Amino acid sequence: MTHSIYAYILVMAVVTYLIRMLPLALAKKEITSPFIRSFLYYVPYACLAAMTFPAILNATEYTVSAVAGFAVAMLAAYREKSLLTVALLACAAVFIAERILTFVI
Repeated sequence: MTHSIYAYILVMAVVTYLIRMLPLALAKKEITSPFIRSFLYYVPYACLAAMTFPAILNATEYTVSAVAGFAVAMLAAYREKSLLTVALLACAAVFIAERILTFVI
């Protein structure tokens, strides 16, 4: 059985196009419901979090160091630090936790 890569690409393109086109075609007037507007506002953030969080936990050798980096990043972000500062602090926390865990374990 032979499969054509072009058929797969075509199906993916059609599905992607439909997902982006259907909301525009179906919602002809402005959405006035506060609940739906609020829901649609937070969907990208929820999707990003759902995709990012598992990757954070699997990015390091030890899950404990990943959790430490995540906790430091959350604390720095909560204190409204810049994106670069949050990233550097999280990396430093993971680095230090990895070094400590290497000696302990």
